[in-house]
Formats: sequence, structure tokens, C-alpha cells
Amino acid sequence: MTDALHTTAINILKTNDRGSYTVPTEGLYPFQWNWDSCLTALGQRHFDPDRALTEIETLFQHQWPCGMVPHIVFHEQDDGYFPGPEVWGCRRPIPTSGITQPPVAGFALRRLLDSAPDLRDRARPLLEKITAWHRWFHATRDPQGTGLVAIIHPWESGRDNAVDWDLPFERVPTDGVTPYTRRDTQHADPAHRPTQDQYDRYIWLVERFRSLGWQTDRLHDASPFQVVDPGFNGILIRACLDLADLAEDLGEIAIAGENRMLAQRGLAALTALWSDAHGQYLCLDRHSQTLIDSPSSGGLLPVFAPIPAEHAARIAATIDAHGTRYRVASHAPQAPGFDSVRYWRGPVWLVVNYMIADGMRHAGQTEAAQRITSASLDLIRDSGFAEYYDPLTGTGLGGKQFTWTAAMVLEFLTDPG
Repeated sequence: MTDALHTTAINILKTNDRGSYTVPTEGLYPFQWNWDSCLTALGQRHFDPDRALTEIETLFQHQWPCGMVPHIVFHEQDDGYFPGPEVWGCRRPIPTSGITQPPVAGFALRRLLDSAPDLRDRARPLLEKITAWHRWFHATRDPQGTGLVAIIHPWESGRDNAVDWDLPFERVPTDGVTPYTRRDTQHADPAHRPTQDQYDRYIWLVERFRSLGWQTDRLHDASPFQVVDPGFNGILIRACLDLADLAEDLGEIAIAGENRMLAQRGLAALTALWSDAHGQYLCLDRHSQTLIDSPSSGGLLPVFAPIPAEHAARIAATIDAHGTRYRVASHAPQAPGFDSVRYWRGPVWLVVNYMIADGMRHAGQTEAAQRITSASLDLIRDSGFAEYYDPLTGTGLGGKQFTWTAAMVLEFLTDPG
């Protein structure tokens, strides 16, 4: 069975490969997505490290001059996805979106080069490019210098319709949105996708930012949605630390020092988001300066960074307390708003499982990591390589033959914890 999973995973990655970038799946997501691409490289490294590095290089070829790396690169025209490049209106040489996604590139690059050190010289230019992205986050998304960055659109979090966003999202209007036709619900069950009201607010924000000419230094203050996501910041902290280690190995001392400083500031500030009552971190609504009472996987993901050992142990216990057959639910099943089948309001995502398990191992929570790994592989054996899964029944949901799911399977099989 393990050999069959390994072979199937490689075949999915090759099927969705478009030469220099990989699409998440046929139909539903026909372009290159930012964090999908970096996590895909982790799978590709197991059978073609050179191709894995190309995946990351291609993404950073479309980095904006300010340092931002967009969340979508529209390499080819495809009317099967909305919103397409004409809605974003970013006026890039190759069309892109105008927002970003969780910055896993530093982590992915280090892991790739740890297993393929012969690629280090070729990868050296990426060190400054990734650092410029990290620098951009702190310059534009943390204007008060708190040490933590905010997202200004739910799509930036990667957790598009998380329960975390419900209250701050009410601040985003829906009036005046240009009429549009969704494409996602033509490829997937509408009951598994964000609601129409949420989509209207997504598009209102895009049109608001477009009206400002995508001047990224103005968008934070212009957005009615400003949320400090602990998971997003945990990923950024880990990426900074991994890039710093890699830079030191390559003799890039200034790059290493800058990234380590950003990570240290972030770790120090992250403690303010800890909720002892929930046994995890919570999001912060930057407009109201209040924690959002929503126990989601975004509050578990900080274990990916070197958080205090006692917090890692509490997070492991919190996941156990979910009581679901399959872990890790993207929202606590006992909490309001939980929906076992609707996108990020309950379902399990293997990329989140992978990062939480990796963090648990680093924190010494090896049994917790193994339980997550076992549950993840059980999902694949029971329901195939789906986009996400019902944590109660294990039913596969969303897109099929999904790229980053396959990539994570190769990681789990190679390093089972």
C-alpha cells in the first residue's frame, strides 16, 4: 500500500506539472498559486530536486519590485477561474493577483537544499528575493512595528472562509460590487465552498485595492479588514529562521542577521495572542485591537515556529480534545461555526497537518506528531488525494488528484515522524 501511495503521489505531481510551474488541480485551479507552489516543491524534491527548485524560481520571477510575491500567477489564459487577471488589473508583464499568501518559501527552500546541496549555488539568488518579501511584510503590514504582520484579505491567509474572519469581515461592505459569475461552484459542490455573501466581500476588497492602483504601502490602512493571524505569523517566523540558517551556511551573514532579527521580534510579540482558556493562539482584529474568540487551525499552526514548550504541549492536548476520527480539524468541532464539509470551517487539510506535525516533532511532541501523520495517511488510504477532508467521516472534498496533498503524502511517507 505504501508503494502504491508513493507512486500515485508522484503521478499526480507529474500530471499537474506545466513545465516550470504546477497547477493545484485541473479545472478548479488552473494557475500557479504561491504557497501551493512552494509546498509542491517539497514533494518534487523526492524524485526531481532540479524541478523542485524550478518551481520556486518560477514563482519568484513574478515578484513585484516592492518585494511582494503575489498569490496567483496567471501564466495562461483560462476563463474557468474567477476572479481572473482582468478583475485584478495589476498591469504586470505576466498577469498576477495583487495580494499575497503565507510565506513558506524560506522553509521550503531550506528543506529542498538540505536534501539537494548541489543546488545551493543556483539557489543563492533566492536568498535576497525571499528576504525582500519578508522585509516587505514588516514594512507594509506592520506599520506600527509590533513585530506581527496583518493580512488585509482572507485569501492571503490561505484559510479563505475561516470562522476567524466572520466578525472582522462584517466591516467589509458588499454594496457596489461589479456583477460577476463564480466559477468555483461549477467545479465543486457549493455546500463545500465559501458562501455568496463571503464572495461579495472578497470582491469588494479586490475592487477597493484596485482603485488605489495596487500601491502596496497604502493597502493596509485602506482595508476595513486587518487581522493578525497567528498561523500566518508562525509560518513567517519559521521561514525567517530557516532562511537565516541557510544564509549562514552560504556565508550571507547580512541576510541571516536580518531574518533572525525579524523572527525574534515576531516570536516575542506572538505570546500576546496566546489564549490559556482555549489552549492555543487566537487571531487579533487590528481595527478593534481585540482577540477573536475563534479556535481554529490558525491558532494551532504557530507550533510550526519555536514557540514555548508548554504552549506546544497545550496545543497537542487541544488537538486531542477535538475528538474527531481524523485530525486536524480546521475549526474546533465543539465551537460555534464548525462545519465539517465547508472549506476552512472544519475540514482537514494535509498541508496544515504537515506543518503542525513538523512543529510538534521539533518541540519534542513526537507522539502527537505521529498521530497526525497516521491520521493523514489514513485519509489518503480511505478517500484518495482530495483537496480537503471531512474530519468526522474522512470523506474527500473539493478538488480531486490534488497537487499539494500528493506532495505532503511524499513528505509523510519519507519522514513519518
